[in-house]
Parts: sequence; structure tokens; C-alpha cells
Amino acid sequence: MNRLIDASLATLRTIARAGKGRPMALVVLFGLSLLNIASEMPRKDGHSETVRVFESLVLDTFAVPRELLFDHYQRRYPRIPASQPVTIVEIDDRTLAEVGQWPWPRNRLAALIDAIAAQRPVAIGLDIYMPEPDETSPDKVADNLSDPASDLAVQLRALPNHEAILAKSLHAAPSILGAAAFDHASFSTSTDMLSAPVRVHGPDPIDKVRRFDHVLASLPVLQGAAHGQAMLNVALEQGTVRRVPLIMGLGERLVPGLPIEMLRVATASSAIDVFSDRFGVRGVGVADVRVPTQSDGAFRLHYASIQSTQDRYVSARDIIDGKTDADRLHNKLVLVGLTGAGLTDMRTTVLGELVPGIEIQAQVIESIFEGRFLRRPTWLKPVESAFIMAFGLLIIWYLPRTDSRLAKIVRAVPKASAILGVMLNLLTLYSCLLLFKYFGWLVDAASIFIILSAVMGCFFSTALLGNEGPSKTIPVDSQARDETESRAGHA
Repeated sequence: MNRLIDASLATLRTIARAGKGRPMALVVLFGLSLLNIASEMPRKDGHSETVRVFESLVLDTFAVPRELLFDHYQRRYPRIPASQPVTIVEIDDRTLAEVGQWPWPRNRLAALIDAIAAQRPVAIGLDIYMPEPDETSPDKVADNLSDPASDLAVQLRALPNHEAILAKSLHAAPSILGAAAFDHASFSTSTDMLSAPVRVHGPDPIDKVRRFDHVLASLPVLQGAAHGQAMLNVALEQGTVRRVPLIMGLGERLVPGLPIEMLRVATASSAIDVFSDRFGVRGVGVADVRVPTQSDGAFRLHYASIQSTQDRYVSARDIIDGKTDADRLHNKLVLVGLTGAGLTDMRTTVLGELVPGIEIQAQVIESIFEGRFLRRPTWLKPVESAFIMAFGLLIIWYLPRTDSRLAKIVRAVPKASAILGVMLNLLTLYSCLLLFKYFGWLVDAASIFIILSAVMGCFFSTALLGNEGPSKTIPVDSQARDETESRAGHA
């Protein structure tokens, strides 16, 4: 066993020393570069278990540190809001305590929408879906009476039902209803919903975006009354929300996310524009606004700290009581959602903060309104790969030269290789931070660090740099003396 191990180690040393380590370094450079490129290619659903294991164990070696690094960029330089175009009307604990527990009767929700609409906002988005009839509606109560033909039942049926009251309020206001997309069917889901037309400029990107087969949407009578419908889905990655789809697929057609639909209604646009090429979606827009997206139509959000956005929240109780200043709602993009304990859809941001899901939608709208985008265009990956290859080949050509200054420094200075590696990586990280701060570019310094460190690691040993350890050659003078003494002994 020991002989086998020794033989294996000897073989590895021979391979490593071959060509002064250059062949092994080339294999490492090209192999890791290919894996890095593959890690950022779109991954399709339906792969075999073997492929999924390969993706999680190998490709995520680059994907996970890349995303963690991008999170660090944001923690270092979070977005500072320059305006406040969005107001969140929160159905909070105080509102629930004074108005009643959730879900409310639809006529009560209609009263809240009427109170908001009276202040003339440009759009009202409901982070709420209502797929089932209101059981407190007068006609439903009449059906549940012990004597459905009694005078009381007749009088109840003569009253407008709550869906009709809410539909009237939705139609009178610039309202958008939310919906949630699902991969599987359930009791309340359907396969379609009403939504605004989507104009595609370029190849149809339906196969590139995130697609769903089912949707949990509001009742058809409410959909028909509202001015828009939109998906509320966000992309969850390792428990963190980094992206929000602005466009996605429902069956064979494209449907909008809530932020872009809010802007469509606010600008009175008839349709949403999707700009695409053979790689997928390049941007989504309405009117004269165009938002750059990833190839799957998702918007990568530059977060502001929740501490800087607290002023956007208004209690629904104050709206109903008329205690809110008109400028909090006038000409604003208003989102209505639940923040009461036990009812809130809480999400974790890249800043490590736990926020209501409606806050994420508000931050997307705010970022689009201010034109503050995080950018990772398709050309950036080839540029990064070219930099890695050029720098890697330079290392492979220069570092093994025993007469080079770098080789002499590494041999002469203790821990010089570690110091050099740290300095190069700190310079790369600092440069990428500056690109993020001033241009919003997401440059993948993590992959640059991993690949170039692996290439440099092929050479950073005294053997490969030509230092083979203490010489075992016998000095000439000592050898001559030993030979003279040997002859004397024979004589």
C-alpha cells in the first residue's frame, strides 16, 4: 500500500514538474474557465438527477461566490433613495385591531380603495389576490339562512353583492390586481388571467423567461374591472431575493410583473414593450422608459436599507379616518399590502434585512423611476473571460522562468507568493468595487480570484521555481581529499 502511495505521489510530482508546471497550469486555466462560463449559462428545468448534482457541486463553485460577492458590493454601497415615488398603504396590526381581522369583506376593501383614489394617485397596486367569492356578501348570507325564501333572504339578495361593490371601486381607480404564478395546480388556480398586451421587439423570448402553467388570480369579475393584472413572484436564491421578474411566461404568452404594470397604468400606455435577441430578453419598457434586464427578463435590484424607506409607509387606518396628508398619495404610485403580524410575506434582502414582500416591489419601482440599475450585460462575461485567459497565460509564460525577477523574489522573500496573491486580489476587488459604485456594473471578481489563484498555485512551490533544496553534490576539494586518503590506505 505504501509503495502504491509513493508511486502515485512520484507520478504526480513528475506530472507537476513536466514543462516546469506549464502543462498542468494550462489544463487548470482552460478547465476552470470553461466551468466558469457554464456556471452563468441559463439552467433549464427537467434535467436528470446526475446533471442537477453536477450543477450543484461543480457549477455552483463559481455561482455561489459570485452572488455572495455581488451581495457584498451592495452592503458596501447600498442605494441611497433620491426620491419617494411610492407610498405603501399597509394593513398593519393597528388597522386590523380597529377595523377587523383579515380577510375583510370586499365592501370594506372597496372603501379603502375609494379613500385612496380620492387623493388622485397615478396607480394603485394591490399586493392581494382574491380567487374565491366573499362569503359575507348579502347573497351568500341569504343562501345560508335556514329559510332561503324568507323575507330577510329576499331583502339581502336585493342588495349589491360585495364583488360588485369592489369591482365598481376598482374600475373607478387606476387599479392593478396582483396574482401569484405556480408550477402546479391547486383548488383555486387557473391557467390564464387578463393582462395587458406585450409587444415583442425581436425573437419571441417565451422559452428564455421563467414560465408557469398555473396562476392564483382574483375572480374574473374583479379582473375585468381593474385596469391591470400583474404577477407578484420574486426569485428566491438560497433564501435571498436578488432578482424580481419584470416579465414571465404563463402558458404560451408573456405576462408582466407588478412593477412594470404599475408604470404602464401610471403612464396610460396600452402595452408593455419587450426587447429581445437570440440570447433572450434585453430590456422591458413602457412609454419612454426602458429597463435593462437579464436574459430571463428579471431585474437585479440595487437595495436601499429599510431604515431609509420607512417614510413611505402609511397605515390603512389613517387613510380610512382621513388623517393622512394628501401629498402622501397625490400623484404617487400606491401599493396596498398586508404587514400585520402573521399575515406578512417576509423576505430576506441581500443587505441581510427581513422586509415585507411589498417593500421589494416598491424598491423595484423606485429604482426604475430613478434610473438606478445594476448592470451585468451579456458582453461583460466574455470580457472577464478574456482578462482571465490573458492574465493566466502571462502567469504561465513568465512565472516558471527561473531567471525572472518574480521568481527570484519568491525564492528570496518568505511568504512572497502569499503576499503577491493577496495584493493582486485586493487590487482586483477594489477595481470592481469602484466599477460598481460609479457605474453599477457587477464585475465577477470572485471567479477571477478563484481561477488565477489556482493557476498561480501550480507554480508557487520551491521545486517548480527551481529551488530543489540543499545540494547533495560533494564539493570537489573534499572528493579529492577522500581519494588521496583511500590510496594511502591501500598502500
